[in-house]
Amino acid sequence: MFKPALALCAALLAQPAAALPHLPDLSLAAANGAAAAAVEACRKEGRAIVVAVVDRGGNLVALQRADGVGPHNTEASRRKAYTALSTRSATLELARKAAADPDARNLAHLPELLLLGGGIPLRAEGQVVGAIGVAGGGGAANDHACARAAIAASAAFEAPVH
Repeated sequence: MFKPALALCAALLAQPAAALPHLPDLSLAAANGAAAAAVEACRKEGRAIVVAVVDRGGNLVALQRADGVGPHNTEASRRKAYTALSTRSATLELARKAAADPDARNLAHLPELLLLGGGIPLRAEGQVVGAIGVAGGGGAANDHACARAAIAASAAFEAPVH
């Protein structure tokens, strides 16, 4: 009885271990840098915003709020980031698709999703590592532009697809 069990253990140990995929992480420094870059990009345009950055699990990593921004924008920025993360697409693109496609309109009814421009997935090493959400910049296109500027200003992230 002991020899068969020993042989089984030896056979199992001889098998190559299944490799786990390498997934880059979103660091606090990169999240804070992206948030600060978004605030600065909007400030240069005369706009005050709130920006949220979430990691690949949807956890809030960074939140920055410029002076004078309405309180509802804090939650809006988080939800835009979450929406961009969970759909792996820019929220401006999603909003436009929902306006044109009756099937996509149903996304607006899912809890936590917010189909307003300003959310963009953050990619590193070809992987989505999180997302950024901007709110309060005076419209969806402005919020989207500030989020894009933040990504462009950071060496940690790849340029967005759209």
